[in-house]
Amino acid sequence: MILKKPPMGWNTWNTFGENIDENLIFETADAIVEKGYKDAGYEYIIIDDCWSEIKRDKNGRLVPDKKRFPHGMKYVADYIHEKGLKFGMYSDAGFYTCMGYPASFGHEITDAETFAEWEIDYLKYDFGFFPSSAKGDNAYLTMAQALRMTGRDIIFTGSTGGKDNVQNWARSRGCHTYRSTDDISDSKRSYMNILESQMDSFENSTFNCYNDMDMLTVGMYGNGNVSCNGIHYHGGDGNDQMKYEDYENHFLAWAFFGTPLIIGADIRKIDDQCRRLLQNKAVIAINQDPENRPAFRIEKYYEHAHIFAKLLENKDIAVLAVNFHPETPVQKSIKLKISFDDLGIRTGSGYGFEIKNVLTGENFGIHEAGYGINVKSEKIILLRLKPAKLY
Repeated sequence: MILKKPPMGWNTWNTFGENIDENLIFETADAIVEKGYKDAGYEYIIIDDCWSEIKRDKNGRLVPDKKRFPHGMKYVADYIHEKGLKFGMYSDAGFYTCMGYPASFGHEITDAETFAEWEIDYLKYDFGFFPSSAKGDNAYLTMAQALRMTGRDIIFTGSTGGKDNVQNWARSRGCHTYRSTDDISDSKRSYMNILESQMDSFENSTFNCYNDMDMLTVGMYGNGNVSCNGIHYHGGDGNDQMKYEDYENHFLAWAFFGTPLIIGADIRKIDDQCRRLLQNKAVIAINQDPENRPAFRIEKYYEHAHIFAKLLENKDIAVLAVNFHPETPVQKSIKLKISFDDLGIRTGSGYGFEIKNVLTGENFGIHEAGYGINVKSEKIILLRLKPAKLY
């Protein structure tokens, strides 16, 4: 299967953890359609850990939890598919999942056949309880091949949390996305740390194998799960708590860098402001651009301020300006300068760029040679540049 664009959807884990059942999935599928998320491009509903019985059946097959999913997973898949959506599930490359449920090490073919029979479209493959004597690249290759042999198109996501140098082998071993970072939490420091950890790695993300910086926390506002490794998804305290402006930064960065847009908040309860952000067509268009080229850094200011660019269809270029410097009495913003020579248009060539703010739609006009923009502390600005003939 070829994955032409980063997947978009929703995952149970960050908000609900083990508190999942089929009614939650059905209500979320309804909400994705009714609240406009499906029309915006969000199509995958992904059940994370804790969906199965604690033991396999006598034939060695995974069994859905009889209380949480009394009608079975094919029934859930049918409901989701009838809504025009796609169904994702979770397993693990180790002996057990993160939360201690049966995982797929040594059962790859059986599990892949089971998932295909249930008509899943997406498999998140974790890396908990993995034996130190085994090799991660081979484990993911084994499941990728097992899924391929079922004959069903299934997106395969390598969720190693950045372990085992996954970025070096994910594409060649059959992953459509790869987790390059540890788990995200609903806090300012978490998304900033994740983003800064990837500043030198974005060019590894490319067509059919996308760098996954973990789920979007947009709209959670402190309502979340606690992970198996102790991360509190319900967020930080004091200055670390996410505000709407932080969610803007988070969404703009994830969209620009081509990471999968997988919502972690409760779709049924996301407020209108965050819903509009998550459904912003111009921002999503950057993430879903048909050319799907990776971003590259064109400038670095000090330690925490950067400018990145990304080639888009129709000769356009997206530019992301990042300023993660904390605000001080002396410094509240930095003027970041974009040289058009760094974007492939020489000074004096007769061409410049028309510049627009992607999020707000504000038009900054046509400029020659370069453009300077003031970026406030702990702020991200996303621009779309269109080549323009000057004379």
